[in-house]
Amino acid sequence: MPRGWSEYSVRDWAKLRPLLHAIKTARYRAIDAAYRRAPAATGDLAALHRRLEGRQVLVTVAFADAEATRWQTALVRHYVPSAVHVIADNSPTDAAADAVRRITEAAGTAYVRLPPNPWLGKEPSRSHGAALNWIWANLIRPARPAAFGFIDHDLFPTAPDDPFAPLATHTVCGPIRRVGARWFLWAGFALFRFDRVASLPLNFGQDWFAGLDTGGGNWDPLYRRLAPQDVCEIETRVVPFKPGIDWPDGPLQWFGPWLHEVGLMGRPELFDEKRLAVEALIAPHLLAAGAPPATAVVPGAPG
Repeated sequence: MPRGWSEYSVRDWAKLRPLLHAIKTARYRAIDAAYRRAPAATGDLAALHRRLEGRQVLVTVAFADAEATRWQTALVRHYVPSAVHVIADNSPTDAAADAVRRITEAAGTAYVRLPPNPWLGKEPSRSHGAALNWIWANLIRPARPAAFGFIDHDLFPTAPDDPFAPLATHTVCGPIRRVGARWFLWAGFALFRFDRVASLPLNFGQDWFAGLDTGGGNWDPLYRRLAPQDVCEIETRVVPFKPGIDWPDGPLQWFGPWLHEVGLMGRPELFDEKRLAVEALIAPHLLAAGAPPATAVVPGAPG
C-alpha cells in the first residue's frame, strides 16, 4: 500500500501527490488482478499442483535466457535435490520461450509458461512482480507446498545447500532490502513457510510510492507484522567479476554458496565478459552435475 497520509509533506499535498499515488496504485492493482485471472499459456497446472503439494518448491521466473536456464536447472538438481524446481517462463517471444522450454524439458524440470505479461517491454520490475503474483495465485497457493521460494534465473548454487532449512524456525528467509522504516525480501531469493502465509493477501509487486521495489508490496500484509525471530536474513556479498574494476562496473553477488550474475547491472560493454566469467566460476560445478559448459572456460577467470 502507498505511504500513509501523514507521511506526505505539505508540498506533496499542494501538488496532490497523495491522491495521484492512490489513483495510480488502484490502477496497478486492477491490472494485476486481471493478470492473475489469465490462464497459463503453456503447462498443466493441475498436474503441477499434485506434484508440488507438501513439497519444498523453488520457482524461477525465466526471461529469455536459455543458457542461464540450462545452468540453473542442472545446478539446482545437483545441489538442492530435495526441492521441486519449477521454471515459470516470462519470456517475451515464442522463440525465446521455446528455447527455455526445450532446455527445461531436457533437464526434467517442471515448466509453465505465464500468460502474456501486461508490463513486458515497459517496466521490468512491474513485469517481474506481476509474474510472481500470478505464480502465487495460480501455482503456489492451490498446490499448498510445505515451503516455497522464488529465485532469479541467473542465481546458481555452487555447493550442496538446503535453503529451506531456516524455515523450520522462521517464517521467511532471504536477503533483506531496507528503505527507511520499511523492509522487504529481495525477490530474487525469497523463501517462505507456506502454512504461515497461506491465508494472507500477499503482493509480490512493487510499492514504489513507498520506495519498495519488487516484493515490497508484501510490507503491509506480511513483513510489518513479523517479529524479529520470524525472519532469517541471508547476508549479501558484492564483488567485481574481475580485478581492476570497481564492483558497480561489473557486480556479482554471493548469498552463501549461491552466485548471482546480477543480470544487466554494470557497464554494458562488459556484459559478455562477465557472462564468460560466471561460466568459468560455475564450470566445475556444471561438470559435477553432468552438464558441462558449452563454451571454453576463460583462463585466469576469478575463482
